[in-house]
Amino acid sequence: MGIFTLLPIAGSLALAFFRWDLLSAPEFAGVDNFLTLGADPTVRTAFLNTIVFVIVAVTLQLSLAMFLAVMVQSRMPEWLRLFFRSTFFFPLVLSAAGVSIFMSYLFNEQFGVVNWLLGLVGIPNVPWLTTPTGAAAVVIFVFVWQNFGFSFLILLGGIASIPKELYEAAELDGARGWGAFRNVTFPLVSPSLLVASVTAMIMALQVFDQPYVLTRGGPGDSTRSAVMVVFEAAFQRLEFGLASAAGLVLMLIIMLITWAQFRLSRRFVFYQ
Repeated sequence: MGIFTLLPIAGSLALAFFRWDLLSAPEFAGVDNFLTLGADPTVRTAFLNTIVFVIVAVTLQLSLAMFLAVMVQSRMPEWLRLFFRSTFFFPLVLSAAGVSIFMSYLFNEQFGVVNWLLGLVGIPNVPWLTTPTGAAAVVIFVFVWQNFGFSFLILLGGIASIPKELYEAAELDGARGWGAFRNVTFPLVSPSLLVASVTAMIMALQVFDQPYVLTRGGPGDSTRSAVMVVFEAAFQRLEFGLASAAGLVLMLIIMLITWAQFRLSRRFVFYQ
């Protein structure tokens, strides 16, 4: 196990302090790779884009998953619950690159289905993939659409485990609808919400397929992600030391955010 996990990780960490183009011998660079990353405005933009993407995409993903989980569990019969579980999870098993290619046709400015539908109600063509705002919106939409099903299943399982007697007691106290959600559902589903938020955050921080296939990081650098920095450094410029340094920075960011989530969870997560 250590050969296939710890050894590659250690090698990647060590490589962050070297210059290596795969053709010549590695050359020790100290912290130069990290200084190069910090001085590159494209890299700074990519990491900032990733943070903004995470905030927006994860918020939308968890909100949509929570809303649908509550609706499906409280309003649907068992056979419909099974149907929606499969339906919402299905996009996750599809190739992210394949889905992104398909979506690029749907959102094409000239012949895309989305603009055709908007044209039916008198809305002119929207330049979805050729403006910074439009491109970012499409990337977020595709990511959330493909991944929210995972969060949905986690939250649905948490809601399904809440005893019905608690809702009956809350109803006797006058808590219905929003009141029941705030006082019963949310506190008891909070452990599941923590798991869903951590996994969604990690997946969003590693976003690559959607921006790369849909926009190649453009227009300009408006949708360039942190993983794209790693990919371009390693496989387009053969700067493997720089790519390892960027990957190490991203890993530290993921670890820091995950640690912060678990620390903050002490304030709102309720364990039965």
